[in-house]
Amino acid sequence: MAMLSLLKRMSYSGITVHGFRSTFRDWVAECTDYPDSLAEEALAHIITSQTIAAYRRRDQLERRRLMMEDWGAYCSSGRMLEESMAPVMPQTFAA
Repeated sequence: MAMLSLLKRMSYSGITVHGFRSTFRDWVAECTDYPDSLAEEALAHIITSQTIAAYRRRDQLERRRLMMEDWGAYCSSGRMLEESMAPVMPQTFAA
């Protein structure tokens, strides 16, 4: 909710937070060696496998911190727009 409010204050009311999350997920898969499980944990996705959930005891905070620092550097570098992974376009609604 905080990200959505920030976008609205920045006059990007047609953009959703889901786009940021989706772009993050694409970046992890296509541009890094971070495991999918770490990206899923960073996105706070629920572990659907009861077996994996039962054995997952740690939050991998340090690894997630490093990944998010890399994500921040990537976003700040301007490469995201150059690579046009997912163009940021306001949604249009039919009247």
